[in-house]
Amino acid sequence: MLSRTADNLYWIARYMERADTIARLLEVGSRISLLPSAHGYRSEWDSLLQASGLADAFAKKYGDPVQRNIESFLFFDHDNPSSVASCFKAARENGRIVRTALTSQVWDALNTAFQELKALERAERSTLELGRLTDWVMRHAAMVRGAIDATLLRNDGFNFLNVGYYLERGDNTARLMDVKYYVLLPRVDFVGSGLDNYQWTTLLRAMGAQRAFHSAYGGAVTAAKIADFLILNTQSPRSLATCSAGLVNHLTRVAKAYGRETVAQEQARALLAEVEGTTVDAIFEEGLHEYLTRYIRDAADLALAINDAYLSGEMR
Repeated sequence: MLSRTADNLYWIARYMERADTIARLLEVGSRISLLPSAHGYRSEWDSLLQASGLADAFAKKYGDPVQRNIESFLFFDHDNPSSVASCFKAARENGRIVRTALTSQVWDALNTAFQELKALERAERSTLELGRLTDWVMRHAAMVRGAIDATLLRNDGFNFLNVGYYLERGDNTARLMDVKYYVLLPRVDFVGSGLDNYQWTTLLRAMGAQRAFHSAYGGAVTAAKIADFLILNTQSPRSLATCSAGLVNHLTRVAKAYGRETVAQEQARALLAEVEGTTVDAIFEEGLHEYLTRYIRDAADLALAINDAYLSGEMR
């Protein structure tokens, strides 16, 4: 497979997963902002920008983090490359370029989402409820992922799509956890309080993981259980352990297909070993924010290694 084709497939997955996460971030903010006592690191809405790494870009264009402006920036703003609109447009364009590498079902899912997005952009903003918009994004992201899993050959193209998905999902799981624990929780003495537990429950609901969490753990929602579920539990589809294992799996398949390993496989195994080699107690001893920040940095380093090895020129 040519590196440019692999690059397009890889970024289809990353853009769709990123759009899904932005929608989930918006849902977290909207739910938590309903709490009259929820006064976080700066504000519920500013915390989304902090966790997503978009605070500076937003401030340059909009100034103060007012809810409506943040919604516009994260959903519709084409000047923001991580907005839902930008991600859907970019995913569809990447799909158009490698149309022959996709099944008709995958292309239809991408194109339908893009066409419906254009209709939403023409609608009067006052008629668009945030909950409706976030549900729409998550539904179409799931349709694209489902079409990929159900119809594509398990070849190198499928592997590069999944490398993109797992890399982006791991990064985004860490960011979603961080928006709760680091920037939303106001003071240490809030740990274990009703506000703390409500925020954790809201995070689970936004990630579509509330029922799975309660099935796996039961009882009260605690920070330790959440950390275990979203970081270490291999049964959790969004956990860092699951995403890291998925990266190792698909990068190993790529290495077998091309007859050699690269530094990308080595770094992926190191990322997985780091997750598998820790415990909840060790994570909280280091500091959850510090641990998540380190994972995000290591995932970014892995992304660079993947790009250098497979996506920046003819595969080596």
